[in-house]
Amino acid sequence: MEIFGSDAFTYIVLPALIFLARVCDVTIGTIRIIFVSRGHKFLAPLVGFFEILIWLVAIGKIFENLDNVTCYIAYAGGFAAGNFVGIYIEERLAMGTLVIRVITRKGASELITGLRSAGYGATSIAAQGGSGTVSVIYSVIKRSDLDDVVAIIKKFNPKAFYSIEDVRFVSEGVFPLNKSGPRRNVFGLAKLFRVRKGK
Repeated sequence: MEIFGSDAFTYIVLPALIFLARVCDVTIGTIRIIFVSRGHKFLAPLVGFFEILIWLVAIGKIFENLDNVTCYIAYAGGFAAGNFVGIYIEERLAMGTLVIRVITRKGASELITGLRSAGYGATSIAAQGGSGTVSVIYSVIKRSDLDDVVAIIKKFNPKAFYSIEDVRFVSEGVFPLNKSGPRRNVFGLAKLFRVRKGK
């Protein structure tokens, strides 16, 4: 048991463990927030249990070593790194549904046809903008399909103004069959480990 009382353990191993624990609990906290916002009322508490358990272990080690400055640095560094990792995982999971609103002065028929031919639903209405008549196009899409939809918008109308909002619940929608479906990667975990191809 001498290893636990050595300087190497106190100033290297212990801070490293605190750093890793903090990275884990902040990352899990990010995932928990995603589950809460998406209405996963059973998964959110389960993930939250492990989040606070890891945090208690980390903060407990801090209090046991109040005179060890490296533990404080490791704790703060783990929090910062955990935020980065959490955001990265959140982007890779791409969970949820979005509504994209496109406002264009150009005729919207080609853009609507492009969206529908790709399997996305599109609703268009005429509206009055500050500089005249415009077309407003609404489409409810899976978050994982956002890049594809934006590419379609830029292809048919690169100067169009568009905004994107999160949607918590959608009763019905038109989604590409090859990308969505009742059995499709419900929590997006496979996408997390998918290697992105270069452009």
